[in-house]
Amino acid sequence: MTVLEFDRVTKIYSVRGAGQIKALDDVSFTLTSGQTIGLVGQSGSGKSTIAKILTQLETPTSGQVRLDGEPIPRRGAGLRAYRQKLRMVFQDPFASLNPYHSVRYHLERPLRLDAVVPKAALEDEVRRLLERVRLEPETVIDRRPHELSGGQRQRVAIARALASRPLLLVADEPVSMLDVSIRLGVLNLLADLRREEGLGVLYITHDLATARHFSDEIMVLNQGRVVESGPADDVILRPQDPYTRELRAASPDPEKHFASVSGQHGGVL
Repeated sequence: MTVLEFDRVTKIYSVRGAGQIKALDDVSFTLTSGQTIGLVGQSGSGKSTIAKILTQLETPTSGQVRLDGEPIPRRGAGLRAYRQKLRMVFQDPFASLNPYHSVRYHLERPLRLDAVVPKAALEDEVRRLLERVRLEPETVIDRRPHELSGGQRQRVAIARALASRPLLLVADEPVSMLDVSIRLGVLNLLADLRREEGLGVLYITHDLATARHFSDEIMVLNQGRVVESGPADDVILRPQDPYTRELRAASPDPEKHFASVSGQHGGVL
């Protein structure tokens, strides 16, 4: 079992003209294989800072991140190996895919860089990845991002994240840029991949409705601090913190929302 520990992490930024800003304040959580934690909060709550620290785009001011008990390497082959184990799915699938390159290129590149399969097997692996995210290879493999729908682009982005055969995924608002009508399909795909591949998933969102639908546990972040955490139903149905209650009041009812969306598409998205 893979265990990712985010242990008492604080992150302070020095901002010219504004002094020091504490983006994270003593945040801790543990993510294991096959588990999804929903990280919920409004803009500026610290969600993106957590994602940047996990992907080693930022380093903590204090605290530590460990994978299977070992601190994350800061450089060299160790850092490269860590980044192969933890991949990120970004919010905007159009911005995260190079418009000048085909779908084939986007999937072949991580396969080559991480030497996932022999060169002779690249084509078969690209097609397998596309089928894994429920895309027809013949239809999309030689297209460029602007020739795909938003949902197709995000599926390609997920396939690219899976190419290196990671153990953990950080999904940063992966459906917020998509039409409401196709969000459930992408979330169900991520849920299937988590179950079938045994992935640990950190699902970052501002939306309590999708967090409850998709997560085993929910952690609510406000101004860099965890104000509430626990099993998804407990946090959503019986919120204890005033901030969580405010978020709950501002969110659509998840049962009605997803029943409506599924009904419009016959339950398949």
